[in-house]
Amino acid sequence: MFTTSAFAQTAAGASGGSTAMIAQFAPLLLIFVVFYFLLIRPQQKRMKEHKAKLEAVKKGDQVITGGGLVGKVVRVDEIYVDIELGTGMKVKAVKSTLSDVLAPGALPAAND
Repeated sequence: MFTTSAFAQTAAGASGGSTAMIAQFAPLLLIFVVFYFLLIRPQQKRMKEHKAKLEAVKKGDQVITGGGLVGKVVRVDEIYVDIELGTGMKVKAVKSTLSDVLAPGALPAAND
């Protein structure tokens, strides 16, 4: 008599197991969806916009390098950019190290 009731309990519990498993994974799935929309997707969008800015660099644009140097683009190559920092002072920088591209004559924004 005890054996029969024990088998009956495990059989009934097994059918509710899939619902319990879904309930366990639902919070993890929800967290992933929230992270995607709040962190991953906006970062990908910013990276795409930054890449488009770098591809559109042209002679005469004012740029800020990763090191904080501000200058005017004199020559654009496939990989490199020649930047004039002052009168007669030119540097060659890798295009991918540019942190921002400003409109000609624009002042860089101050980070407070």
